[in-house]
Amino acid sequence: MADQTESSVVIDSTPGNVLGVIADFERYPAWAGAVKEVEVLDRLADGRAARVRFTLDAGAVRDTYALDYTWATQPDGTGELSWKLVQSGVMKAMDGSYRLVPSAAGTQVTYRLAIDLRMPMLGMLRRKAEKTIIDTALTELKKHVES
Repeated sequence: MADQTESSVVIDSTPGNVLGVIADFERYPAWAGAVKEVEVLDRLADGRAARVRFTLDAGAVRDTYALDYTWATQPDGTGELSWKLVQSGVMKAMDGSYRLVPSAAGTQVTYRLAIDLRMPMLGMLRRKAEKTIIDTALTELKKHVES
């Protein structure tokens, strides 16, 4: 999956606070509209999530999927949290990441995503769907962190 869609937003908070919200998977249903249930299936020795199962209901798209996480973050929250799909009914693959970098106005969060569905889809439509997912996720994250 070479093609990825990417977007960024600046959130008025420290990288550590932003990463704390991103890493608190069990609370996603309270602020991420399409996420209905979350279960951390496996944790690393330090307590961070290693595998997480999500139940998604975005109207026309419903799926339960599991992601494996890789943490390349610093104690201050900067760095990258990435994931790979390990199980899904709708997707063949989903690779993504959040990259957190300090900025003068808080934290620049860059979200990258590449999805491969089990059903055929034109590349242009897939990228548009990825862009919608990314923009919605960043908007909801910013709103939640800054509230």
